Amino acid sequence: MRPKAKPFVKWVGGKTQLIDSIKLALPKDFHQQKDLTYIEPFVGGGAVLFWILQEYPNISKAVINDINSDLIIAYKTIKENPYDLIIALKEIQSEYKLLKEENRKQYFLNKRDKFNTKSLSNIENTAIFIFLNRTCFNGLYRVNKKGLFNVPFGRYTNPKICDEQTIIANSEILQRVEILNGDFENTLKYATNNSLFYFDPPYKPLSQTSSFNSYDKQDFNDDEQARLANFCKKIDSYGYSFILSNSDVKGKNAADHFFENLYQKFNIKRVLASRMVNANAKKRGKLSELLITNQVVESIEYAKEF
Repeated sequence: MRPKAKPFVKWVGGKTQLIDSIKLALPKDFHQQKDLTYIEPFVGGGAVLFWILQEYPNISKAVINDINSDLIIAYKTIKENPYDLIIALKEIQSEYKLLKEENRKQYFLNKRDKFNTKSLSNIENTAIFIFLNRTCFNGLYRVNKKGLFNVPFGRYTNPKICDEQTIIANSEILQRVEILNGDFENTLKYATNNSLFYFDPPYKPLSQTSSFNSYDKQDFNDDEQARLANFCKKIDSYGYSFILSNSDVKGKNAADHFFENLYQKFNIKRVLASRMVNANAKKRGKLSELLITNQVVESIEYAKEF
């Protein structure tokens, strides 16, 4: 059995557990449509991307984008130079696993400093990017105001730094994908007559202390959320389909109508998701999230429990 393409990094807010609900939000005849273009302006870890391209081979064109340049360099490297990347990752993996536990943290910090020089080749940049993701605390990607990666060491016993089969499978899938690095609005010009946009933006925080959306030195604040909502209205006016996921702020505060006000003309559904990124283990677990779409949705069931 051939390995499946899947996310090659752990990414906060990954959508694996929402895929069943996203599938129910797709047009009923989606698997039969021709000349389909799939566009994902906030690709992140790519869970929906890899799933939808394998589930629906009738998608003839795919476009992904992200503001995070290191992430996009990684996608391009996996697409164009998977075997050179595997060699680089195996070298790091061998070096790391030979180290005693007390020396691994310093190795991690040295690689983090090197990564933050922003002067590496695409292959080395991606290899260190994946290494840091596999060995940093909680697999977070977070940067400071200068755009420098600042997540601390994670102390994993036996992290899988080189996932050779996934890299090769992903590279094959990415041959069908155009990869962009920039603002989400720039994706509009790549739409064709029959286009589906899936938006997974940095989520609106449920509290001041719950924000994990520093994927880039530019924060995705409420003004950006409103700009995205206006972009969705533009997409809808052009006749394109869209599905968008975001946090359910009303679950925290029943009087908070932020998303209802922004997306009042569209369908808003609540689904269950698992969120494991919290320093306090007692606060991890199930919560509701939003799926917003301009599609007619008769029913979206709660996502599967994991």
